[in-house]
Amino acid sequence: MTSEDPDITFTSTVRAEEMTFREAPDTRVDFTGDAADRSTSGSDRTNLPRPVAENTTYHDVRVDYRIQAHLDPET
Repeated sequence: MTSEDPDITFTSTVRAEEMTFREAPDTRVDFTGDAADRSTSGSDRTNLPRPVAENTTYHDVRVDYRIQAHLDPET
């Protein structure tokens, strides 16, 4: 591990044969507490646009999501 490696990494994958959004979601990730400014989150999407359209069915969806947190060193 280098000093640039995140202290915490969370990854997940979601797959769906079909997915319909009745309402477009309002999503965000907030880093609080001791998380450093270089902490990040993001996703890679397959067959799912950004943003999604309401009342549209998407097929063969895959979302790979990750959160990487860097903690501030104790002073």
